[in-house]
Amino acid sequence: MNIVIFGAGAIGSLFGALLYNKNNVILIGRKAHITAIKKNGLKIQGRTNLNVKIQAESSVDNVTFSPDLLILTVKSYDTETAIKQAKKIINKGTKVLSLQNGLDNIEKISRVVDSERIIAGTTTHGAYFLKTGVIKHTGTGITILGELKKGKNEQLDNVFRVFNEAGIKTSVSKNILKDIWSKGMINSSINPLTAIFKCKNGHLLDNKILERLLEMICEESVNIAKAHGIDLSNKEMLIKTKEVIKNTSDNFSSMLQSVMNRKKTEIDSINGKLIEIGKKHNATTFINEILVHCVKSL
Repeated sequence: MNIVIFGAGAIGSLFGALLYNKNNVILIGRKAHITAIKKNGLKIQGRTNLNVKIQAESSVDNVTFSPDLLILTVKSYDTETAIKQAKKIINKGTKVLSLQNGLDNIEKISRVVDSERIIAGTTTHGAYFLKTGVIKHTGTGITILGELKKGKNEQLDNVFRVFNEAGIKTSVSKNILKDIWSKGMINSSINPLTAIFKCKNGHLLDNKILERLLEMICEESVNIAKAHGIDLSNKEMLIKTKEVIKNTSDNFSSMLQSVMNRKKTEIDSINGKLIEIGKKHNATTFINEILVHCVKSL
């Protein structure tokens, strides 16, 4: 399969390296990372150990073919810009897969690409940059894919097969929007706390005060989702959130990485979006508002 991964950060690079063996893969990323990959290859360490000579470019303009699959792993605040840039390489046979954090990416992609071309996805793999060209895979997770419109789709089945053949444990969802919200609940609880307290994911369960804060955030976020008509369970979401923390205990969350690197965070597309939705339904958003204020103050 011809695959372009737009947004070769930690997760995008990890998936690219895993898919590289049996597919034609091109990574699109920031210049320093791409330069390192071109010079020394892409190195994955930790749960996965690989060194691949994968094709990498700093601009989608350098892609010379229309991919079967375009995977977006850019930050949520770059989604609209990225999909507009990528439109030139999308043809009738191209599927666009969002594997991003945030609750508003599908909405942004749908403004540029027809909804029947879009595959929504979530993943709980943990990864972070050790340095340019080198990624540490800190936690093996589950990847879930689904289409916005229900029905049997051969292209989705092909993506499912390709991912599993690459060792990316993947399932197909019957309700992918609910799964995106479920991942949003997890991100809203883990990411801001790790960013504010500058700790690895696992520390949130090692410290009883942080664990209680985590529980309070998760409860408020799930209540907002429920007010919006998303059928989630407070108890089940807390269990899932703690499972992700245990499986990625050695990981630095993407939001903490952004703060450490003095880059913009995705707080507006996660907790900020929850506040926006919560206020529409008169749901309590107090804790999420504190988190947004604290992260932005960093």
